[in-house]
Amino acid sequence: MTQCVAVLGAGSWGTALALQLVRNGHAVRLWGHDPEHLARLARERVNAAFLPDIPLPPALAPCADLAAAVAGAALVLIVVPSHAFGATLARLAPLLPAGQGVAWATKGLEANSGRLLHTVAGAVLGDGHPGAVISGPNFAAEVARGLPTATTVAATDTAHARFVAGLLHGPGFRAYTSSDMVGVELGGAVKNVLAIACGVADGLGFGANARAAIITRGLAEMVRLGVAAGGRLDTFMGLAGVGDLVLTCTDDQSRNRRFGLALGHGATTAAALERIGQVVEGARAVPEVLRLARALGVEMPIAEQVERVVHGGLDPRAAVSALLAREPKAEGFA
Repeated sequence: MTQCVAVLGAGSWGTALALQLVRNGHAVRLWGHDPEHLARLARERVNAAFLPDIPLPPALAPCADLAAAVAGAALVLIVVPSHAFGATLARLAPLLPAGQGVAWATKGLEANSGRLLHTVAGAVLGDGHPGAVISGPNFAAEVARGLPTATTVAATDTAHARFVAGLLHGPGFRAYTSSDMVGVELGGAVKNVLAIACGVADGLGFGANARAAIITRGLAEMVRLGVAAGGRLDTFMGLAGVGDLVLTCTDDQSRNRRFGLALGHGATTAAALERIGQVVEGARAVPEVLRLARALGVEMPIAEQVERVVHGGLDPRAAVSALLAREPKAEGFA
């Protein structure tokens, strides 16, 4: 059955998900904060800034008016950077009819509070709008091209999770459901921090052994934080946990990994961010991840060194030395 979906966020990931929805036979209105960018999309029928080789099909309609974009939509899908998530919800709230379902494919935590995004959504929208989070090992360019992909859709409302997954699920795209919003959201936030660490290690030339150690011990940090926050262990063993972690730590399509590589090669944080030219969610997420970890009494030594390099100006080699100087301990998630 054809549905109308409003996708809020006209960057690479929002456009890729819009393309997937159209591929499944749905009509999509694509909204973004920049009217000039949307006008170019409508005129050129390609997102030249982010996905220059993928034409936009007729069923994908750029829309500069937020009210018009969401009017009558079966789902409002929010795909904006984490720092814009709360403000986007605030603009959206008065436009939503009672019972209107929402979902988001934003990865990160709220700036300056460390709140998970479903908590932010609940505070802004209230209880009358079922919400779902979409997260997994998904590079936008591959989804846009229709390459095989799997993701997780998590919601406490089982029917809403199935509805959102059903809109996305199709040939080449497998959408699994979960009820663990905490685990799925934290997996998506923490893996970006760890990808920076892997990029730094590779930029320093430390090799495959170091990369594997960071991924494995980073997963232990993710699990410790996630379980302490109320997430489930099995979530972190799945697509939204280890799946997304491995993808982001090992492939140079990842902005967070490329950012870490630049730091490992000697760039400053400002220069590395300028080189990437897009939002690096891990750089924004690491203070908030550690804010939450400290509140819960969770130790995250890799994330702590990432914060010191990214926001404290610590030399990456000194950060590695600090990690290697830690006392030996038994391996495990505890």
